[in-house]
Amino acid sequence: MTLDIDFVRAQFPAFEEPTLQGQAFFENAGGSYMCRPVIERLERFHRQRKVQPYAPYAASRLGGEEMDEAQTRLAAMMGVQTDELSFGPSTTQNTYILARAFAQFMSPGDAIVVTNQDHEANTGPWRRLADEGFEVREWKIDPETGLLNPEHLVDLLDERVRLVCFPHCSNVVGAVNPVAEITALAHAAGAFVCVDGVSYAPHGFVNVDLLGADIYLFSAYKTYGPHQGIMVIRRALGMQLPNQGHYFNAGHLDKRFTPAGPDHAQVAACAGMADYMDALAAHHGITGDPAARASGVHDLMRAHEEALLQPLLDDLGARNSVRLIGPAEAANRAPTVAVALARPGEDVARELAGHGIMAGGGDFYAVRALGALGVDTNKGVLRLSFVHYTSRDEVDRLRAALDICL
Repeated sequence: MTLDIDFVRAQFPAFEEPTLQGQAFFENAGGSYMCRPVIERLERFHRQRKVQPYAPYAASRLGGEEMDEAQTRLAAMMGVQTDELSFGPSTTQNTYILARAFAQFMSPGDAIVVTNQDHEANTGPWRRLADEGFEVREWKIDPETGLLNPEHLVDLLDERVRLVCFPHCSNVVGAVNPVAEITALAHAAGAFVCVDGVSYAPHGFVNVDLLGADIYLFSAYKTYGPHQGIMVIRRALGMQLPNQGHYFNAGHLDKRFTPAGPDHAQVAACAGMADYMDALAAHHGITGDPAARASGVHDLMRAHEEALLQPLLDDLGARNSVRLIGPAEAANRAPTVAVALARPGEDVARELAGHGIMAGGGDFYAVRALGALGVDTNKGVLRLSFVHYTSRDEVDRLRAALDICL
């Protein structure tokens, strides 16, 4: 089975937008296009439901039902209970709130493990716990490959470690980390696990139950939805951590880590992400329960991405003028490709824009990872990132533009 790219692109109004014609989008890791069902739900909510939800009158009742629908359907797709999934203003803020909860949960002398492969949003809040007397241990990447070695994690684990934080996929290295394996190692040592899924979730929703992670975080605005952070916290951990919400919500798992009022319209619109995934499943004959359908769509997306990614990796790997960051094999990475050059990545991105290629340059808040790899963070990298709605023609246009600009 192959992905019907014409059907896919028909679900995204951006591809019909006159101002975007002739432009190929390769900065998806910074935020994806929004799918049609999300846009329609968001507009409908603002037009018809923009009142305080959960009151008995129709507009309010329907608004609350749509918010509940988003939570219920996304949780089912990810293999978790409905109240184990909650929304927040961003993944960065969700992570910060979780770090505050762990600061109250841990005891003096306890330790956490972080990596230097992360986007700063998933490492900075945890590292700040060192200021409060907790030990922060760094699981370091290989300075040549950018990869994390699970054997090196074992050396960091002991009875004092309460939490291990790492990315499912780095936003500059691109390598897909073995979450289930890492989680098993951490759990065997008595530690909980927090996985930053922001850079992986755009390439297919995961079954958190099968991965075994205690916390899984990602961003809706990078997964074809509105600007919301989505977090899964398994009940066994979530009900142990100190409540960060209103005291009278302490008994509700999905309200314990959302102290601020949610953006009602954006939460409701997240149900459009489930609409889109279900539409892909139905169109391609993928059946089963929500988690099974999501898994089938995940595999379909990844197969399409890998087929388009390998020629690009081969081109970049053959150039002496650039350093390809991360694996050279498409099967081992997401289509988030960073290259270090002799000049600033932003300068090359600006040149590519003249050829109709929308790409990015800079450090992408992965300063620690780039520094560990020996990359000049003042120059940063050129990042070329795509998702399943990217066409083969667009990748070919990118490769041709790179021939001119590199």
